[in-house]
Amino acid sequence: MSSPESPVTLNPWAQWRSATPARLALGRAGSGMPTDETLRFGWAHAMARDAIHAALDADALEAALAAQHWEVARARSRAADRTEYLRRPDLGRQLDEDCATRLLGERRYGCDVCVVIGDGLSSLAVARHAVPLLAALRAHLPPDIRFAPVVIATQARVALADEVGELFGAALSVMLIGERPGLSSPDSLGIYLTHTPKRGRHDAERNCISNVRPEGLPYEAAAFKLAWLMRESLRRGLTGVGLKDESDLAVLDEPGRPPSISR
Repeated sequence: MSSPESPVTLNPWAQWRSATPARLALGRAGSGMPTDETLRFGWAHAMARDAIHAALDADALEAALAAQHWEVARARSRAADRTEYLRRPDLGRQLDEDCATRLLGERRYGCDVCVVIGDGLSSLAVARHAVPLLAALRAHLPPDIRFAPVVIATQARVALADEVGELFGAALSVMLIGERPGLSSPDSLGIYLTHTPKRGRHDAERNCISNVRPEGLPYEAAAFKLAWLMRESLRRGLTGVGLKDESDLAVLDEPGRPPSISR
């Protein structure tokens, strides 16, 4: 007895699905979607929703950073909880007053770089990718780069790094933050660089590296771009629209290896 014919009509472009996680060439069952694709969509939507609402395990992140010999500090925004954070983006850009006072006591005069790790809209991205990225970055940095303590910030928006960097007196702030989840990428990490960070900076004054994750921009490639932008920012004294990413034009220090940052 022959097996029944499948009710699913395959899309002629189905072979392209192996090249991208994008939702294309899904096929159809009659006039509707195949059941397995409907279930996959529901799963992806649930993953994106969970990534937004899940709390960051700051203790585990701090332990992982300490294992790499990073000095760590904690902070939070003025958003009291996740609900307020999502409804009041402005509060996520402002540092809690008690945290500001405490960080001011840890100020490092003359530090070059202040790294802030913010949960953003995907704590999953931060938990998975922040530590491996910083480990890859170190290989491209000279030992004399002066870092402020790495700040783990909760209920954080991008601009929170402006205030943190200003408190530390840093020449450059680097915000690693969870990006808004998509149906195929619930764990994308974003990087934002701002020279002379201070409250009131605009997005046009920042540089961004997006979609850092193994399925997007790998750690090594992201670290190379970040190191290049850090070097050029410190050398030229700016970030934003005046600083274009030309890291692909950089001369390689050695075959097969991106050049290290130097000042």
